Amino acid sequence: MGLEKRHLQRGLGAWMRSHRKHSLGLLCFLTAGGALFVWLTGCNASIMLGPSPPVPASTVSPIAGSPIQHIIVIMQENRSFDNLFNGFPGADTVQSGMSNGKVIPLKPVSLGDSRGLQHSHAHWWQDWDNGNMDGFEHNGGSPSTLPYSYVPEKDVEPYWNLARQYVLGDRMFQANTGPSFVAHQYMIAGQSANVAENPSGSIWGCDAHPGTTAAILGPNGTVLPGVFPCFDYQTAADLLDEKGVTWRYYAPSSGDSFFILSAYDAIRHIRYGNDWNDNVISPSNRVLTDIAAGELAQVTWIVPDWAHSDHPGSGTEGPDWVASIVNTVGKSQYWNSTAIFISWDDWGGWYDHVDPPKMDAMGPGFRVPLLIVSAYARHGYVTHRMHTAAGFLAFIENNFDLGTLGTRDAGADRFSDCFDYTQKPDSFMQIPAKVTADRLVQEQDSGPPDDD
Repeated sequence: MGLEKRHLQRGLGAWMRSHRKHSLGLLCFLTAGGALFVWLTGCNASIMLGPSPPVPASTVSPIAGSPIQHIIVIMQENRSFDNLFNGFPGADTVQSGMSNGKVIPLKPVSLGDSRGLQHSHAHWWQDWDNGNMDGFEHNGGSPSTLPYSYVPEKDVEPYWNLARQYVLGDRMFQANTGPSFVAHQYMIAGQSANVAENPSGSIWGCDAHPGTTAAILGPNGTVLPGVFPCFDYQTAADLLDEKGVTWRYYAPSSGDSFFILSAYDAIRHIRYGNDWNDNVISPSNRVLTDIAAGELAQVTWIVPDWAHSDHPGSGTEGPDWVASIVNTVGKSQYWNSTAIFISWDDWGGWYDHVDPPKMDAMGPGFRVPLLIVSAYARHGYVTHRMHTAAGFLAFIENNFDLGTLGTRDAGADRFSDCFDYTQKPDSFMQIPAKVTADRLVQEQDSGPPDDD
C-alpha cells in the first residue's frame, strides 16, 4: 500500500491498548473520505499523516498590550547548559570542572555519541554533593570522566544560530532533581504530586500496567515506595479550557509504550475526557503540517520522538527538528504573533558548574539551556535571570489572563526581560538546517524520546 509506518493515535490508541493481548492478525481501515489508512499486524500499526482536527475558534484574546497570540513550548532531552552551549559568548560556562578536589578539563563529545549517563533523583544528589558540584565523575558507580564533556558548536549550529539572533538563557534550571517524567509534569502543572522518579513500567501514566509505581520524594536524596502514576491535579489545560483558549500537546508514540512522554496521560480527567481525543496529538511531526495548514492552537507543547530528542544515542537531528519547527512558524501567518520557548527537560547526567538555587524539596535541579524565539524577542540577548519550566506556565497564564494553578507557577519569572513588545516585529530569517521540514513530515515516528 506504500504507507509509511506510523502509530495509531487518540481513539485508535485506546483500542489498541485494550486489545494488545489478543492476536490481531491482519486488519485494514479506510475512511469513506480516504483520510485515514491503518494497517495492523500483531501489535504494529501505520497511519498516513494528515492534518489534525481543526482547532476550534478561540474566545479569548491576549491581554491588552501583548502581541503574542500563540505560545509554543518545545521540550528536548537530557542536556546541561555547560554541555550544549559551552563557550557561547556572553554566557556563563566553564572549560573544566571539579571532581572530589581535582580539576577535570571538559572534553568535546559529539552530539551523536551513544553513551548515556545516569540521571535519577539519587544520581542528582550524588552529582550535586551538597552544592560542591563535584560528584559527576562517579555517575552510575564506576568512575568516569564522560560527564565532563561538551558538544562542539558545529554539531548544534542551529541552536547557536537561534541564540545569536534571539534569546539564550544561562540561568534556566530544570524543575526537579531527577528524570523526565517529573520534569514533564512540572511543564504542564508546576508539580508532580511529590513523585521524584520515572514510573517503573514502560508506560508513564494512567495507561500504565497494573503494579506500575513512581517513587515519591524522601529525605536527603532518597525515595519512598511509589504510587500509581495517574493523578487528578489541575493543569494548564484546565485553566485554558475554562477561558476558551485553544491548546494542543504533540507527543510521540510507539507500540506498547504509547505516549510514554505524553504528560497528560498521567492526568486522569484529561486522559478520560474529551481533551484526550481533541487536543493530544500524535505523532509529533504532525505539528509541522498543522502550522502550515493554518491550524496552530493558541498554546502548543511539543515533545520530539527519539530520533530528534538530543538524548544520547538518538542521533544528530535534534537541532534540525527544532529549526524546522521555527522555520515553519517563520514562513507562516503566525510569525508576528508567536513566542517559541525551547528547553531541555533534565541535565541527563552531564556536568554543570552552577549550584542551583533552593526553592523547595523538589528542586529546582541543574541548569539546562533555554532559547526564546519571537519577532518580539530581544536581539542576541543572554538572560542571566533565574528561570524554570514553571515560567512557561506563568507566561501562558499572564498572556491570556488565566489566573494561576498556585503551584510553582505562582510567582515564577515570566521572561519579562526577554521581550520588547514596543519594537517593530523582526522579519524572519531562515535558520539553516541539514534536515528540512518537508523531510521530517515524511519520517517515521521513531518512538518515545526517553525511558530513563
